[in-house]
Amino acid sequence: QVHLRESGGGLVQAEGSLRLSCEASGGVFSNYALAWFRQAPGKERELVAAISWAGGSTYYPDFVKGRFTISRDNAESTLYLQMNSLKPEDTAVYYCAAGHRFGALTKSDYISWGQGTQVTVSS
Repeated sequence: QVHLRESGGGLVQAEGSLRLSCEASGGVFSNYALAWFRQAPGKERELVAAISWAGGSTYYPDFVKGRFTISRDNAESTLYLQMNSLKPEDTAVYYCAAGHRFGALTKSDYISWGQGTQVTVSS
């Protein structure tokens, strides 16, 4: 079982940038497809970005495309989410997740989750 730990969340102004990190331990990092999800109060957890095993394929929903970039460093066992042009509606708890399928939209497809990191975007 791979264990995940997010960091990098915080308070940022609208139009600002933030980079989230997710460090993994246990298992073989490159064996997992990875993703970022977010959940705002009272809302469902939603997929923000996904990346394939070697980083060759990425997926973004339309509401973050062009603003967010997912990447991974398999040598460091670390997943990243670079967030630019942040909007107040991006405010949520952000989670990293690992699984065996690339680009899965539902949280049940993932076998391991981090604890989450809070991102707050002020207007």
